[in-house]
Amino acid sequence: MDEEVIPILRVDDAAVAVAWYDRLGFARQWEHRFEPGFPAFVEVARGRVRLFLSEHLGDARPDTLVYLRVRDIEAVAAEFGVRVEDVPWGREFELRDPDGNRLRIGTPKD
Repeated sequence: MDEEVIPILRVDDAAVAVAWYDRLGFARQWEHRFEPGFPAFVEVARGRVRLFLSEHLGDARPDTLVYLRVRDIEAVAAEFGVRVEDVPWGREFELRDPDGNRLRIGTPKD
């Protein structure tokens, strides 16, 4: 097993969040609920990058910022209709998911 960090983002509705992250190229891997009707805990992945999305109160704070490096920044920006900006370290833009979590998406300079 490789060591890794998997950010946990608080979401109100996991199904809505999974659909939004699907637009970023993430796919739902699994979902866990302790019992039917209980809060969901979901993993989404884009290649080797994974996020946990949690409906559990207290698992994460709103307005969290995650930096996501991608190879296809223009395609991702086009999906959301945003402009990529040049910054000293590369190119990037920022999105907010339906729950207010911030994703700064970038690619380093060549």
